[in-house]
Amino acid sequence: MLKANAIFYLTIALTVAGCASANVASIAPKEYLAWLDDLKKEMVERGISQKTIDEVYAVDYYHPTPVAVKSDRKQIEFVLTSDQYLNRVVSKQRVQKGQKYYRDLRPLLQKLEEKYNVQGEYIIAFWGIETNFGTNFGGYNVIDALTEMSYDKRRPKFFRNQLYQALKIVDDWNVDFTKMQGSWAGAMGHFQFMPSTFNAYAVDFNGDGQIDIWSSFEDAAGSAANYLTEIGWKKNEPWGMQVSLPWNFDYAKSGRNKFMTVGEWHKLGVRTVDNKKINLPKDIKASIIVPEGKKGQAYLICNNFYKIMQWNRSENYALAVGILADYIKSGKDWKRIPAASAQRLKTDDIVKIQAFVNKLGWFKLDEDGQLGSKTRTAIKKIQKKAMLPQDGYPDYRLLYKINNYNKDTGFSVPVPERKLHKAK
Repeated sequence: MLKANAIFYLTIALTVAGCASANVASIAPKEYLAWLDDLKKEMVERGISQKTIDEVYAVDYYHPTPVAVKSDRKQIEFVLTSDQYLNRVVSKQRVQKGQKYYRDLRPLLQKLEEKYNVQGEYIIAFWGIETNFGTNFGGYNVIDALTEMSYDKRRPKFFRNQLYQALKIVDDWNVDFTKMQGSWAGAMGHFQFMPSTFNAYAVDFNGDGQIDIWSSFEDAAGSAANYLTEIGWKKNEPWGMQVSLPWNFDYAKSGRNKFMTVGEWHKLGVRTVDNKKINLPKDIKASIIVPEGKKGQAYLICNNFYKIMQWNRSENYALAVGILADYIKSGKDWKRIPAASAQRLKTDDIVKIQAFVNKLGWFKLDEDGQLGSKTRTAIKKIQKKAMLPQDGYPDYRLLYKINNYNKDTGFSVPVPERKLHKAK
């Protein structure tokens, strides 16, 4: 499907430049045309030149069957466990390629480290995960995709602003919009910058007077490093590490919003995976996360983990970047992460849990079947009341408790009435 999408959007990109005008009215419905007129007026009022609007919208971006919207919906429905995700994204091949690029690009990476204080292994890790080292920018024309997503009703305000930011790039930098290749959401170039991130943080690292995050890896990598340092990256701290927890660990203390110092975690029995003392300064603030619950892997996470999450708000994504960066730096051979023994609930079951929480008025959750931070916090509350380990992981014990919940007795199991037997 991705290949078909790429061909579709690249065909549009190739034909845009040759289109002096397009008979939009012959394709699009009246409501779309009215919306498009309003969009163009707004963009001009916000400072986009009429020249850019005329050139960009000389082609019809209306799609009777919206391709980008379909990709957006797929993102919501597709769920992998943490270990499945990490083994797929941090693959043996990607580790080996990352280690090779880390060696081959050392002169550039050293310059980036000196200027921005961001370690080179992280630049390569982001690059590898975002675009498979520049081999997959996404296959969509950014203006086309963002116009389509702005017309969609799910997140029109967000994408309309990103569309403005993309048009601003064309205006300010005289970028050929037909070559602005990216994802269905408008993320662009080697490191998949959203247009707003480009305008705020992109740099002309090679000094040629043009910012090009598509064709110039120097500009793209420099922009990525600049972004990370501006949001508070700490060069002398790791992202975190996998750790082992004591048998009596209180999982109520886990979660990326529960902080203790490394010294405090050590006193609670947290060790490295080979049962050694954590080799970090005692006063560093850190959290413990257990993506697959108490039966899965545990990770101690530090400041830079949260900065990775500002790039992509997913714990699994941040783990992937950190673990890949460690492989790249160390040169160690890849090892598969073992699957957690706990069985994750189906999406419909998670929806049931979310609906249960909402019905009781404990939280206001989106009933989308996704294990976001709010849902996991709510699950911890259920687990506490049901006297289960508070790891925020939904399993069948939790579902059993919910299925047997009683509004009068809560999660308590009622004591059956005692039967008196007469002696024969």
